[in-house]
Amino acid sequence: MNLLEEDLSFYFSSPVFQPLQFQEEEEEVPLATKREHEVISSSATDDSEEDQQQQQQTKKRRSSPAAEVGSSNPQPQRRLWVKDRSSAWWDRVSHPDFPDADFRREFRMSRPTFDFLCAELSPAVAKEDTTLRAAIPVRQRVAVCLFRLATGEPLRLVSKRFGLGISTCHKLILEVCSAIRSLLMPKFLAWPAPASSPSLAGIPNVVGALYTTHIPIIAPKESVSAYFNRRHTERNHKTSYSVTLQGVVGPGGVFTDVCIGWPGSMPDEQVLEKSALFRRASAGMLNSQYIVGGASYPLLDWILVPYSHKNLTWTQHTFNERVGEARAVARGAFERLKRRWGCLQKRTEVKLQDLPVVLAACCVLHNICEMREEEMGPELMEFELVDDEMIAENAVRSVSAVVARDNIAHNLLHSGSVGNNLF
Repeated sequence: MNLLEEDLSFYFSSPVFQPLQFQEEEEEVPLATKREHEVISSSATDDSEEDQQQQQQTKKRRSSPAAEVGSSNPQPQRRLWVKDRSSAWWDRVSHPDFPDADFRREFRMSRPTFDFLCAELSPAVAKEDTTLRAAIPVRQRVAVCLFRLATGEPLRLVSKRFGLGISTCHKLILEVCSAIRSLLMPKFLAWPAPASSPSLAGIPNVVGALYTTHIPIIAPKESVSAYFNRRHTERNHKTSYSVTLQGVVGPGGVFTDVCIGWPGSMPDEQVLEKSALFRRASAGMLNSQYIVGGASYPLLDWILVPYSHKNLTWTQHTFNERVGEARAVARGAFERLKRRWGCLQKRTEVKLQDLPVVLAACCVLHNICEMREEEMGPELMEFELVDDEMIAENAVRSVSAVVARDNIAHNLLHSGSVGNNLF
């Protein structure tokens, strides 16, 4: 309210200047005029009601399905806006005329193995088309995952290769890896049955060799010191963080048991104690089966490790050679694992909680490639596996295990099996 309005309000509200109130007399209106006014107002009301009814009927006709079918200008179908990306690379690679050698270099497997994998995973990864967009085919979904695991390329480059969004590629990789773990792991990565584990090179009931490697990761936000890898840091002169991958490798270089994801600062024997394998073996569920391990593992009733003291006898030296040959099979399997799946050689972009699923998928895919005798190109042979082996703090934990190892070493020397291959 401005100054003028305040003055006027004061003027009219003051009792002194209050104007006199006159009651005006009601002017008489002729009767005919009143009737005409009533007729006009009633007709106006009728017109307004008719207009409202017509509007309502028009709305009903527009909203009815018959009106949509008979309409000459149908409404356009809703579509989801998608950024236009080029999928020329994937179109060229997926074409039947694409060379098999180049296909194997991109996905680390031949086209028949790729088709076999797509058929096995189709029930879990196939999606249906929607009204907004067409679903990504199963072959492309599997190819995105394999290319990422094989090359270790960043997600932005994987996105450009396949003409998909970065978040879409990340989601596809985790979905396919999860399907591999849930569907294919029980089929292709399983502990051997006692009946299918014959004596190997004279060592009774040896079913595999134990080995532990480290997978580099980006420094986590929590518990950084637990994942700090001191031995890799000292060797490379660069701060390193890692998670462990423990595996038992059986005949043929395939994994029969894996334990994934424990922090890289833990020694091998501590990782072993945290594994499900240790719990099963401690409960007597291995049925007198043996596993060969290195000096970083303790001597147990079910793990045979080499003699670590000096001045070995000929019997003990022979036993260590046999154990070394067995462990060479496990080391070779881990080396081929990392050569074939390049994402294991560099720090990954995968979150720490999702990493065990990805590593398990790599182990299953390794077994499938080994069983189907997939070859690796010469460009993959440059990688060399480097893992530091430490002596176990508590190397001997069972007196009966010492006696059993001495008996096995004696039998190896005098049974005439020296010089045979263990696997």
